[in-house]
Amino acid sequence: MFVAFAKRASRALASSVASSSAQRSRALASSERIGNVARAATNVQQFKIYRWNPDDGGKPTYKTYDVDTNDCGPMMLDVLFKIKDEQDQTLSFRRSCREGICGSCAMNINGTNGLACLSKVEKSASGAQTISPLPHMFVIRDLVVDMANFYAQYKSIEPFLKLKDETKKDGLERYQSKEDRAKLDGLYECILCACCSTSCPSYWWNSDKYLGPAVLLQAYRWIIDSRDEYTKERLDKVNDAFKLYRCHTIMNCSKVCPKGLNPAKQIAKIKAMC
Repeated sequence: MFVAFAKRASRALASSVASSSAQRSRALASSERIGNVARAATNVQQFKIYRWNPDDGGKPTYKTYDVDTNDCGPMMLDVLFKIKDEQDQTLSFRRSCREGICGSCAMNINGTNGLACLSKVEKSASGAQTISPLPHMFVIRDLVVDMANFYAQYKSIEPFLKLKDETKKDGLERYQSKEDRAKLDGLYECILCACCSTSCPSYWWNSDKYLGPAVLLQAYRWIIDSRDEYTKERLDKVNDAFKLYRCHTIMNCSKVCPKGLNPAKQIAKIKAMC
């Protein structure tokens, strides 16, 4: 009786070992298939990025980086982060919100100005994709440009509500009708990224005198604000051969605006009011 029991136990153990071995074989085969799929899913692409460090004393160059775009986020800003985190920590660029709100990551991507956080990587592209600083701007380092002149021009239009009588009437807010408020749509959304201004040939040639699309759009935003009491003075201030009339309606500004605004249209309205 004991011998029969031992034989049955031995057969059960052999069956269990065989089953466990088969499971391990299947698991190993499955793991190999997953590994093969993962290796096949890689999509290594090249990115040529403008590099210049003023401390080195060298000339600007383009450096090429290989990036697996299937192993990073879908936007150009994700590619820049991956390069900076894993390949070259010296790469410099501005960024903040990642949501197309702050305008910090404005740069020239594959020949067109835009925000890196909103520009999708062309995963089917065969050649190298190019990332450069905003054109015709003084470069501080790599993809970081000097925005001092741009901000000085913005400051010059006094982008705030100006009132001749600062006292509130009966403590109430300054009323604006829904119709007058609607006139500000397509203006207040500007994030001052400078994509439009730095795509404008007139701004390239006369950036010291011509205010540029972004600043003129902002000027119009305050010119037509029904609550502002300095409309005439604002118009007189921009009514200048260079400040305003260097715009030749080339329309580059409207093509590249990441917020879908139309600066050229607003500039034409200012000209009609002057």
